[in-house]
Amino acid sequence: MFSDKIKNSITEMLSLTPLIVEDVSVDCNDDGTYWCRIKTNEPRFFIGKDGENLQAFNYLARKVIERSLFSKETLERPEFRLIVDVNDYQKNKIDNLKTIAHMIAERARFFKSNMEMDPMSAGDRRVIHEFLADKPNIKTESAGLEPKRRVVVRYVEEIAI
Repeated sequence: MFSDKIKNSITEMLSLTPLIVEDVSVDCNDDGTYWCRIKTNEPRFFIGKDGENLQAFNYLARKVIERSLFSKETLERPEFRLIVDVNDYQKNKIDNLKTIAHMIAERARFFKSNMEMDPMSAGDRRVIHEFLADKPNIKTESAGLEPKRRVVVRYVEEIAI
């Protein structure tokens, strides 16, 4: 239901730019996250340095779509997650974060100690927290102040009953 409205909104936003887009598709994951995939021959303009342009476009797209899907009278809006991805940049970034998180968690488990990750954005920290949430003997928390806030992966011994 939302997929068509999201695709139309994103396509309309993209039509206002001089950038050439080959394809726009929208899927919904099992966790309720909507993925909008954009294919283009000019990804560097969409992505920008370290994904800054794409991050800004994601923010704008979420705000535009939230306003069009949910009424202003509704005080409680349902959880709505949208990720706009250009040429699989976001997907590859998330896969890379999960790989790093897995290695850090294994290291924390092996050495039975806490491991700190490099500072990262709130969205990247969220990916790490969600990915490691169900791992045995592992707890995560964020530490530090922006812009140097980071994930701490803690080893936790399970208590035998």
